Amino acid sequence: MTIDRARARREIGATVRLALPMIVAQLSAIGTNVVDAVLAGHQAAHTQASVVTGASIWVLAIVTGIGTMMAVPPTVAQLDGAGRRGEVGPVFHQALYIAWVLGVLLGIGVWHASPLMVLFGVVESMRPDVEAFLHAICFAAPALTTYFALRGLSEGLSMPRPSMYFSFGGLVLLAPLGYVLMYGKLGFPVMGARGSGIATAVVLWAEMLGFAIYVLKHRNYRDLNLRGRMAKPNLRQIGPLLHIGLPMAVTLLMEAGLFVAVALLIGRLGETVTAGHHVALNVASVAFMIPLGLSMAITVRVGNAAGRRDVAGVRYAGLSGIALVLVTQFVSSGVMLAFPASIARLYTSDAGVIAMASQLLVLAGFFQFSDGIQVASNGALRGLKDTRVPMGITLFAYWVVGMPVGWWLAFHRDMGARGMWMGLIAGLSMAAILLFARFWRSSSRGDWRNDPDTAAPMPFHT
Repeated sequence: MTIDRARARREIGATVRLALPMIVAQLSAIGTNVVDAVLAGHQAAHTQASVVTGASIWVLAIVTGIGTMMAVPPTVAQLDGAGRRGEVGPVFHQALYIAWVLGVLLGIGVWHASPLMVLFGVVESMRPDVEAFLHAICFAAPALTTYFALRGLSEGLSMPRPSMYFSFGGLVLLAPLGYVLMYGKLGFPVMGARGSGIATAVVLWAEMLGFAIYVLKHRNYRDLNLRGRMAKPNLRQIGPLLHIGLPMAVTLLMEAGLFVAVALLIGRLGETVTAGHHVALNVASVAFMIPLGLSMAITVRVGNAAGRRDVAGVRYAGLSGIALVLVTQFVSSGVMLAFPASIARLYTSDAGVIAMASQLLVLAGFFQFSDGIQVASNGALRGLKDTRVPMGITLFAYWVVGMPVGWWLAFHRDMGARGMWMGLIAGLSMAAILLFARFWRSSSRGDWRNDPDTAAPMPFHT
């Protein structure tokens, strides 16, 4: 492949402009977990461990919702790139039906998630507060899935700024609201973990309602006719969305499920180790939002090129985005390796928690590159609506490689939390290699052009 440097620079510039608001939106979204962890950590190690353990289970609902609704951005992007913008509104209506049903199911699942704590042996003293957190936050599941549908619509149309505005607004609202409810200010009782769950649920509903009003009122969406009569449920349109989205949900669950299983297994090792693990994981999650935001932009850029049937454009969009991710991961890795203890002190003043978190942050620094490559490659494949094979790859990488390696090192070689994190490194590295190879092959051969689900430009009629 001969590199057209001018075209590569243009593609990098377009990706950066599209990605920056998405990155801010992702950082604001994960910032809610940071706010919860920091507020809880300065109340007590027990509260922090309970909140972050509950948040780890809640993440399963988040990734199921966002994974399923990830069908929206590439579908919208391909229709937009093919000049078929008039079809976007009806497709979005079908996405809303999926979001509403899925939200109710996820809320019920989170309410009844307590057996997971028993299954993975979370210490009994933590279970009541973890359950209180989950019972409060589960009511926000329908708001969460609807918000992801709205994000998918806007970002698929290459308009990512609304996501940034509402995610950041939610973060600004959460900090004082969480403080009031957790610590019992302004006449409220001290609610601890339950207060954290209530505050987060209120913020999620506020974000969704604000985004919905914006989409219905703003002129940029007016030609989509979203304010007209809503289309009836149509299985012929719902089916293709689920065909793309459900494998993505499973893919994200494979990764998030690995991290959640690791968190719950580490819960066997006591509150100090659990809190230290979650501090390190929270930092790694914040850093991950940058390559995740870039991967969402890569999906849109690749989807636009695929809609135009532009084979070279697909490759430039994907590879330029992956190169950008490597740059960001070099920075995040350097910070974690250089300042682990200083970062941990931002979360807690407990010396034991700081020591454990510092050890794990060094390991987190090592998996930044593999984590970035796998998420960027997956974003590029998602732009081609290639989701089923990546699902199989992640299943193999995380659960056939990552989890067994981590379990063996942690509990058979007595390495504890460090062993589980080494398993994460093994799983993420395998996923990075296989997903990048998949995109390289797909973009080189152009097999996606023969996929009937790939949007094509409408014929010109005189």
